[in-house]
Amino acid sequence: MGNALTFLYGKCCKPTTTDDSLGPHGISAATVGVSALAHDLFNFDITSQLPDGLGRYVQSSRKAQANWYRKILEAWKQAKPPPQTAEEASRLVIEILKRNQRADVEGLLSFYGLPLSHTLVEVSVEAPVSSLPEGVLFEFQTLPVDPKAVADGDTITVYVSTSEPLVSSSVPREVNLAAVRRAKAREKRNFPKADELHQKIIDSGYRVLTIENEEVLARKFRIRLRGIDAPESQMPFGKEAQQGLLKIVGRKSLKVLVYGEDQYGRCVADLYCNGIFVQEAMLKKGLAWHYLAYDKRPVFAKWEKEARQKRIGLWASSNPEKPWDWRKNNRRE
Repeated sequence: MGNALTFLYGKCCKPTTTDDSLGPHGISAATVGVSALAHDLFNFDITSQLPDGLGRYVQSSRKAQANWYRKILEAWKQAKPPPQTAEEASRLVIEILKRNQRADVEGLLSFYGLPLSHTLVEVSVEAPVSSLPEGVLFEFQTLPVDPKAVADGDTITVYVSTSEPLVSSSVPREVNLAAVRRAKAREKRNFPKADELHQKIIDSGYRVLTIENEEVLARKFRIRLRGIDAPESQMPFGKEAQQGLLKIVGRKSLKVLVYGEDQYGRCVADLYCNGIFVQEAMLKKGLAWHYLAYDKRPVFAKWEKEARQKRIGLWASSNPEKPWDWRKNNRRE
């Protein structure tokens, strides 16, 4: 049974946040709606039983409902990996049931607290390129992003393995030496000494991370997403913007294209996650403004305008406060 569950669930579906908008399963649409659907598909595969209460959300007969679940189950099994986010699950259901009545499809999505079709945004996938775009100083790949490292909707901290060419030649000798001594201290179970050495590594801008049961020495980079400005954490919609970015990048490796450094020592960069342009996703979801003062790309203005017209995200408010105005008004004297 464990293998079958892994096959259906993949590595997703662990609740990480709470949300006030709960579906009939008592779960958050932002977290484990996918898990509830996967659980019901697994149960249907074993027992051919439909979930209780579904009939209150859809119009078609139970025979038709069973046919939906067979189709969705087959598509779920064929997906590699299976859906891991609410949006991915919604897209799969919408595609498989595209010939069915819209009311039934949206009723099924509502039953699981999954996004409805009109709330989904289309995000383009990055095409492979052989050279760096104009203005890019350097590029690197990150290790999986720690959810705690997503500070707000436009700033994250990432780590890059010292085996990456970008950083391999610039690791300070004392950092490498401390990493070796720490490993030896841990072998001898001298954990206080190991912790002391690790703190020296951290103070130097590096960290030893455990990735897939292996320890990796990595360099820290703070990233400011180029061309967008999200609400500050203390502002209305600040938490939603931070959570939106977390959903895109959390526990995933990123491709980072660095254009420069800001006054706070952060890399100003474009981010790509599994081929998705992160700034595009944030703008289209209404989670950030186009930061026109620092970035003149017309397509950014276009993506912001699309979200405004749909009144999604922060644009559901008639006159949301701009983050640069908020910072000016709340600047400490």
